[in-house]
Amino acid sequence: MSLLESINSPKDLKSVPRKNLPALAKEIRELILKTVSDKGGHLGASLGTVELTLALHACFDTPKDRLVWDTGHQAYPHKILTGRRDNFSSLRQYGGISGFLSRKESEYDTFGAGHAGTSISAALGMVEAREKKGGDHYVIAIIGDGSLTAGMAYEALNHAGHLKRNFIVILNDNEMSISENVGAFSAYLNRILSGKLYTRVKSETATLLKNIPNKGQPMLEVARRAEESVKGMIVPGLLFEELGFQYFGPIDGHRVDHLLTTFDNIKDLDGPILLHVVTKKGKGYAPAESDPASYHGTPAFDLSTGKAKKKVGKTPPSYTSVFSKTLIRLSEKNKDIVAITAAMPAGTGLNQFAEVFPDRFYDVGISEQHAVTMAAGMAADGLRPVVAIYSTFLQRGFDQIIHDVALQNLPVVFCMDRAGLVGEDGPTHAGVFDIAYLKGVPNMILMAPKDENELQHMLATALELNQPVAIRYPRGAGVGISLDQNLVPLPVGLSEIVMSKEEPRWDVALIALGSMVYPAQAAALQLKEQGITAGVVNARFAKPLDHDLLRAVAIKTHKIVTLEEHVLSGGFGESVLSVLEEKKNAGKIRPVDVLQIGLPDAFTEHGGQKRLREDLGLDPKSISACVIEFVETPAHKSGLITKTSVSPSRVKAI
Repeated sequence: MSLLESINSPKDLKSVPRKNLPALAKEIRELILKTVSDKGGHLGASLGTVELTLALHACFDTPKDRLVWDTGHQAYPHKILTGRRDNFSSLRQYGGISGFLSRKESEYDTFGAGHAGTSISAALGMVEAREKKGGDHYVIAIIGDGSLTAGMAYEALNHAGHLKRNFIVILNDNEMSISENVGAFSAYLNRILSGKLYTRVKSETATLLKNIPNKGQPMLEVARRAEESVKGMIVPGLLFEELGFQYFGPIDGHRVDHLLTTFDNIKDLDGPILLHVVTKKGKGYAPAESDPASYHGTPAFDLSTGKAKKKVGKTPPSYTSVFSKTLIRLSEKNKDIVAITAAMPAGTGLNQFAEVFPDRFYDVGISEQHAVTMAAGMAADGLRPVVAIYSTFLQRGFDQIIHDVALQNLPVVFCMDRAGLVGEDGPTHAGVFDIAYLKGVPNMILMAPKDENELQHMLATALELNQPVAIRYPRGAGVGISLDQNLVPLPVGLSEIVMSKEEPRWDVALIALGSMVYPAQAAALQLKEQGITAGVVNARFAKPLDHDLLRAVAIKTHKIVTLEEHVLSGGFGESVLSVLEEKKNAGKIRPVDVLQIGLPDAFTEHGGQKRLREDLGLDPKSISACVIEFVETPAHKSGLITKTSVSPSRVKAI
């Protein structure tokens, strides 16, 4: 039996001789590599935290002691050591274990997280809960240096330093350019600085000096400045000490013996502690070590070569790629265009833009609020900023969108990648709330392309407008349509009929937004086989809506279906309902029944996008079945009817 096969919980880990932990680390890396190469996932950071995770679970009494991980990129070893080893092969698969931390998945996942920068705040909350409830356990936040670019992390550090509770923060540094400090001398010095003898002498000396009349306090200040000067030459911790933390580090995060000794030393020190640990992304796998950016989040790959596994058949370009190439084309003609992202240059496609226009590209780190307001400042002085951020991450900049952009009606373009269901990354990354949080903002125009060709026209449209614009588009490949060479701005708020335009009457109208247009067309073909004539409308705009076309549709049919890859609450369908009800009350249309198809009032699970759409009723087969039932239902004059047979759908008669 291997060492890893004997570990079913951290309790088992404590019985492993410490000298055997490096061998156990090797087995954990092998399991992570085997699984991620087969299924895809976040590889680099988790390979880098194997020894750190082993030392934490070996030294502390989890789950009584709370480990609060920032996001889940670095937590695969944690999952393996906390009872999920045998199920690790289901990582990020439908019905399997999450790629992030999940409280419902394990008691060892003390706080769920998929967005960065939350760990210190959450852990500090747990510290205060411990103090109020009389607990005696440790609380340890583990945050990566990338997450430390989030302003929220500094807010939490500042508050923790003020409260002065017993609290440990571990900075997992795998990027900062200070790793040269991690040598034999630095490691030795930090073991001394964190040792009980040193800290006791330091405390007693401070007390003694304070008690010397007149001279004591000045002498203490001189001693502190001398200590800071010496430490400042060797360790980069003065910032954290100014925030009220005792700082230790940097230490080698791949030396289990050093980690264990340091944890044993610092765990019983009073007040907030920050331990700086330096690790290497992709540790133990050469391709990931040499190219950590590509292996941050990776699809399935060939373990022997490190190359991504090729999909069968020709794959259309992704929406991300089309966005990037279109932005480059437009920027060649307009020197005022600049691009901003928040720590996701590759994920948003702006890495290609940066290669062509390095002086017009800005990666602000995990600081979405700053990205939005910086863009507002640029727009205020004549630039045309394009802010490319995943839909789910733009939620963090909501106040700035309202206060700094929309209120001043500044021409900032928000390109929201990963709108809709994102698949294996699950609910923390699903971009299914952006219509709801943006459509109520004055001055905002909100678009969604039906395909990759329409995306490029929408981007051209957005950069022609002198007001805030948001474009939402899905993750993954486009539909495979050819791309126009000439980019033509679209009339704002104008929809188009894409099927059955010439039919004088429709049995039902399918009004679809963005990624739901092609499924609506496929469903319409299935309905035609059943003798049902369905008109299909590509809405294009979630705001403003095409009032004239909605009125024309309501004249052609008394049955209307809205389709969106977004939560129904606050979504596109509700906006259509509002317009139709307004026109009915004004006597401009007769009563019509409206069926809304979208996502339910619940967080979606992780799994492949295709499987999730089928499960949630957004595939053509499910849509046509739902519409057939809707068409066969007698028309209603008023009231609310819920379609219990299809949970994501609801019908309202107006």
